[in-house]
Amino acid sequence: MTQTPTPATPVHWKVVIDTADPHAQADFWAAALRYVVEDNSALIGNLLGAGAVPAELVVESHGRRAWRDLVAIRHPDDPYDEASGTGRGRRLLFQRVPEPKTVKNRLHLDLHPGEGRREEELARLEDLGARVLRRVEEPSGGWIVMTDPEGNEFCLH
Repeated sequence: MTQTPTPATPVHWKVVIDTADPHAQADFWAAALRYVVEDNSALIGNLLGAGAVPAELVVESHGRRAWRDLVAIRHPDDPYDEASGTGRGRRLLFQRVPEPKTVKNRLHLDLHPGEGRREEELARLEDLGARVLRRVEEPSGGWIVMTDPEGNEFCLH
């Protein structure tokens, strides 16, 4: 007897970015991508109330409790868990690390604002704190290599 294989469940993932200042990076990338900063304040309140985490792990950000060393952003249209504030879709998580960035990224984001909108988006990103490293023009197309406020590279197409 031949069994029909059970379809594999897709693996949920998020991109994790090491940073010196997770909240500043989350604010930059939330604005850059038009995402929202996740609100984990209900979960944090429950954990503090139960004595499960020390108060030293918590800060105030945007008028609510937040993790001192971790903060995520999510696409505003994606589902999220209301009890924890954790996104269940497209997410970036920023985690504090002690060491500074020292080498070129091996992974980066490509931003695609839409046809004819690159220069407008470039100005907006620079206003948020991004910097231009170089412009690339090739037969296959052009893009701008930029850095976020901590020096992580990304491309604007």
